[in-house]
Amino acid sequence: MDSPDDAAVWKLDENRALVVTTDFFTPVVDNPYDYGAIAAANALSDIYAMGGTPFLALSIAAFPPDLPLEISAEIMRGGAEKTREAGVVIAGGHTIQDKEPKFGLVAVGFVSIDQIKKKGGLKPGDHLILSKPLGFGVTTTALKRGIALDTEVIEVVNWMKLLNRDAASLATNYDASGLTDITGFSLIGHAWEMVQNSMYGLEINFSRLPWISCAEKYAKQFTFPGGAFDNRLYYEKYIEYNSNLEDWETMLLFDPQTSGGLLMGINEAKVKDFMNKAENMGQDMWDIGKVIEGNLIRIIR
Repeated sequence: MDSPDDAAVWKLDENRALVVTTDFFTPVVDNPYDYGAIAAANALSDIYAMGGTPFLALSIAAFPPDLPLEISAEIMRGGAEKTREAGVVIAGGHTIQDKEPKFGLVAVGFVSIDQIKKKGGLKPGDHLILSKPLGFGVTTTALKRGIALDTEVIEVVNWMKLLNRDAASLATNYDASGLTDITGFSLIGHAWEMVQNSMYGLEINFSRLPWISCAEKYAKQFTFPGGAFDNRLYYEKYIEYNSNLEDWETMLLFDPQTSGGLLMGINEAKVKDFMNKAENMGQDMWDIGKVIEGNLIRIIR
């Protein structure tokens, strides 16, 4: 417990370990099917972030008693079809009544002992690679405020529903030195967890950060969720800014993500081949910085 990671890992024998995690949350989008699928992809992501392969899940649901059956059924269907896409069986679960809908999974997977991935392990010179763009939180908040366009909602939903399976497979095959997924604590919060666990710093190039197409527009309108301000309050003290950022740009660094991408360290000698392999697979990857000496996150442009 002194070195927390994305999931619990229990050694079964000399070769294999069990990976167990859980995650659930209130709706982030209006469409119930998409909500269920996003919640499932998000819960499974922690198994992938440990280098594991999920195989079993239990659903967790809290629904208002007056919620129409067709809505709760669509939420469950979205979750079931996303887990099936991942090759995972939903073997049961539990549902209670609550005033606001909540849905997610307990997810269980296997991992080879020699392939367990942790937040620590980064080495100076490693490249920092990200597998999904950023800006989900500021966009879904715009949706909640009723100002997001349909095309923008479709874009962010498709990213949030995307499994981190292929990105995790690449990370494992190229022996990523550190691995985590970007969720509620934002890029900076989860990057700082990697710094704490590896004892090396990170240099992030703001100009290389990928954003969904409407992130800048809504950031300038400051449609950030409350968690972004909490993240900034807590994590900004660990940042050294070597470039001038507008306030909305700074806030984007702390934007909470739902079902975000994987953040990993890849050895410099392997990066070119890694990126070529990702391109050939159709798996998006962005090289956003590098691992440095020190115990901080440095932002450059």
